[in-house]
Amino acid sequence: MKKLVNEEEILDNIRYLKQLAKSFPTQEDAMTEIVNLSSILALPKSTEHFMSDLHGQGDAFEHILNNCSGVIRNEISRLFKDELTFEEMETLATIVYYPRQKIALELQHVEDRDAWFKRTLRNLIRLGRKVSSKYTSSRVRKNIDPRFAYIIEELLTARINFHDLDAYYDEIFDSIIRYDYAENVIVALTEAIKRLAVERMHIVGDIYDRGPEPHRILDLLLDHPSVDIQWGNHDILWMGAAMGDKTCISGVLTNSFRHGNLELIEDVYGINLRHLLMFAQDTYKSALVFRPRKTGVDAYYDNPEVNIRAKLHKAIFVIMHKLEGQMIKRNPNFKLDHRLLLEGINKEHSTITIEGVAHPIKDADFPTIDPKDPYKLTDEEQTIIDELQQSFIKSPRLQRHMRFFIERGSMYLVVNNNLLYHALVPMNEDGSFKDVELGGVARHGKELFDYLDSEVKRIYHLDPSERTESELDLMWYLWCGPDSPFFGKNKMTTFERVEIDDSKTHKEKRNAYYSYQDTEDMAIRIMHEFGIENTENSVIVNGHIPVEKINGENPIKANGKLIVIDGGFSRYYQKTTGIAGYTLTYDSRGLYIVAHEPFVSLEKAIAENADIHATIEVQDILATKGQMTIRDTDKGALLEDEIHSLEMLVQAYEYGYIKENPNQRLVKVSTVYWE
Repeated sequence: MKKLVNEEEILDNIRYLKQLAKSFPTQEDAMTEIVNLSSILALPKSTEHFMSDLHGQGDAFEHILNNCSGVIRNEISRLFKDELTFEEMETLATIVYYPRQKIALELQHVEDRDAWFKRTLRNLIRLGRKVSSKYTSSRVRKNIDPRFAYIIEELLTARINFHDLDAYYDEIFDSIIRYDYAENVIVALTEAIKRLAVERMHIVGDIYDRGPEPHRILDLLLDHPSVDIQWGNHDILWMGAAMGDKTCISGVLTNSFRHGNLELIEDVYGINLRHLLMFAQDTYKSALVFRPRKTGVDAYYDNPEVNIRAKLHKAIFVIMHKLEGQMIKRNPNFKLDHRLLLEGINKEHSTITIEGVAHPIKDADFPTIDPKDPYKLTDEEQTIIDELQQSFIKSPRLQRHMRFFIERGSMYLVVNNNLLYHALVPMNEDGSFKDVELGGVARHGKELFDYLDSEVKRIYHLDPSERTESELDLMWYLWCGPDSPFFGKNKMTTFERVEIDDSKTHKEKRNAYYSYQDTEDMAIRIMHEFGIENTENSVIVNGHIPVEKINGENPIKANGKLIVIDGGFSRYYQKTTGIAGYTLTYDSRGLYIVAHEPFVSLEKAIAENADIHATIEVQDILATKGQMTIRDTDKGALLEDEIHSLEMLVQAYEYGYIKENPNQRLVKVSTVYWE
């Protein structure tokens, strides 16, 4: 073997090499593994899928998860454009997205079921061959339902030049159909196709709030084989509530009631609202301005149930502002004194004074606010928030979802030389990174992100009884603090938006980061700060601020170095953005962003093949010279490190530093999880 390492390096690593020799006890074993790993390096880069700001829009998320942001549709078009009609290709795509439902519909109009099953299976096998071509056979096998793994693997890997491949397939298809396995095999095959079409999913923050089904999104992600999450500000609020922070609990409930998501709280997470509801009905005579937001006919607002929910909203709204005031007074370093609003309320004149200016408010009926001590909870309010705290902490489904956020989530992620974070890196007006004092120490940039990441996880892992009030206060600050890397504004004008007509009071000044967001130099400085040295083929991906495409705003910023993929998944934002969300796809050909039109309904998607229409807005943001391979990725770097270790082992055998042991059983212990 050609000498690839020197003896000094071998001797420096001899203890590690002796351990490695237990898995590869001969030169031949080590050389075989080198060849195996080298062949993986030559495979095409698998596809990554980026989404952000899903905001509880479960139906649209599930559909885009199924169609892989148009990847499935595009592959079908490439494979069958000269063989199938447009309608047939659309039907095949819908079978991949919703196999059981679509099969049931199609079979209602089919005369020869066996022929239909054979034709469908044959087309799906071709599609499966295409999407699985980027992976090793063992990797493909792990994405197939074990019950049908042998059948599907045989169909996917049968030799193309087999002298009578069609007859071979027909024999297998006949057996599948004869034993009534056809539908189950199709379902297993379509699930494998979807998992192989996109290898890794990145959720760049904000699964919660606005829409009614964040739980549906999380349940789908829990079943996904490879997903990571960069926490968003709405996620942090829910994480704080699940940890038992009372201010975050009141904030979660305020948001949920404001957007009409009462069922999420009661039915999905099992939070007991009975005491709060009784208190709200007994305490507040009117709460018209606190009715949930709802587009549609005026009759919605005349519904007595809606007025009851409005009182519920008003009751928790007051509790939230009291708790926030207490939190602000406990933490002067948070610099939130300007949000001590309740002391400025004048009930007699129905006004509130903010920054020295008195503004009329729509509803001044706040019988539980004591002008002498406005942030003190009444005894009943205190009992209610204490009960709610226990209900949040003891909700099994909520805690399961929050555990997923901790295990799969982080403040930021550097992956394949790209940087992902939800909102911003706090900056000063001159463009320098801003020092933010938390925990008694001023930090900025990556150091700030690393501290917050470790602190959130540390607090989460404490027993609920051990979490202190001051520790939990951090979660509320991250939600709405002026220098929080999740928020990025000088204030959160929740009170003003509900109570004051003057829209000038609603304005929230953005952090200086957004003044520099379209500057390439800023993007490169941020990449360097987070350890990305070679920025030529790197981008920053974030969300948080909806891109107003309807007004001509471009999601591609900083000369292609920064991409904002918040395009309005939530229906609440779609009037502002003009679309129904952006997704980003990064495959072996390059990086491209896709704009989506609104999802109509699951029923139409299945019955009428009503796919979400997607348009590639910008293709080849990171154009590649030729096809990217595994060698060009983070996993490729790990593989090359492993190959180098094996090369040292081979030469350690040659030099006699380690003796071969051919009688030892070969047990592969690869440090890279490719198999």
